[in-house]
Amino acid sequence: MKAFPQNHHLADGEIEPEETAEAAELDAEWDGDVELEAEDEALIESLEDLSDEIDVDIEPVEDSVQLYLQEIGQVPLLTAEEEVELARQYRRGKEARQRLQNEDYANDRERMRLEIEQARGEEARRRLIQANLRLVVSVAKKYIGSPMAFMDLVQEGNIGLMRAVEKFDYTKGNRFSTYATWWIRQAVTRAIAEQSRLIRLPVHLSESIVHLRRAIYRLEQELEREPTPEELAHALNMSLRKVKRLLRASTQPISLEQPLNADQEGRVSETLADETAASPMEIAEQNMLQAELNAALNELPERERKILQLRYGLLDGQRRTLEEVGATFGITRERTRQIEAEALRRLRHPSVGNRLFGYLE
Repeated sequence: MKAFPQNHHLADGEIEPEETAEAAELDAEWDGDVELEAEDEALIESLEDLSDEIDVDIEPVEDSVQLYLQEIGQVPLLTAEEEVELARQYRRGKEARQRLQNEDYANDRERMRLEIEQARGEEARRRLIQANLRLVVSVAKKYIGSPMAFMDLVQEGNIGLMRAVEKFDYTKGNRFSTYATWWIRQAVTRAIAEQSRLIRLPVHLSESIVHLRRAIYRLEQELEREPTPEELAHALNMSLRKVKRLLRASTQPISLEQPLNADQEGRVSETLADETAASPMEIAEQNMLQAELNAALNELPERERKILQLRYGLLDGQRRTLEEVGATFGITRERTRQIEAEALRRLRHPSVGNRLFGYLE
């Protein structure tokens, strides 16, 4: 059983993939002098007993997952000397592959030697990956609190492991397991940030949310209730402000088309109030204003009333220009403006206007 994609294996004659911007950025972030966290050091040192530990921690476990854990537990770990030798063979294999692709050889004998070197490099790559699959499981276990399934975390971690094999420089004196742990963690945390949410969060924020969810679960077991933000801040050694920010960011969005129940009856959107809709009081006020406006307009001469109705869209909601209104009545633009001004003056008279001004308050 395999938990890493075959399409990430370099085919014969294929050169190492070009640096992507993301890979280059991650590689630039790696600092070989940075020490691992204490839990990571312990993680690497305790790989011999990892299979038994996984059986206890991940319950319930599917048969396919159990089989995978058993298979990777049978692969022997590598010593530091073996890591260096395999990394050296893989580098020579890459160089041989490049020369074969460029047909950079003098004769068939040299070509055969390069093909053998390439095959040894691919075998070295395979051994480096398989011997460190338990390391991927250990890192993935630390993110079980995330929304992603455990084996999806392992899958992403394995991609990070393969990237670590391609990027590892044995001449710098670092243990491969130390270097690979960093790449595996980066792959897992980026996958959580990108795949588990509709709205993408920065990687560092996703990691903090995972720690927050673990703390919530642990405190719920201890307190037998939901922990307060203050209790979470104390448990995580964070400021209360940061905990509240993480709680807001950890809220998962839901679809408005999501069914309300298992019977698929109703949608979430049907339970939400339309904030743009007018309230009953607003509707009543609108009706009263319309009645007062109609009463005021009816006190004007017919032509003045119709000119105002056309100019301000009181009939159909469409406002007309002075030219359009003038054409309707067969008068000039200026004459239309004069009639409009006279009609507005009449409406401003206290005997009429006072009834309308109250609605403007």
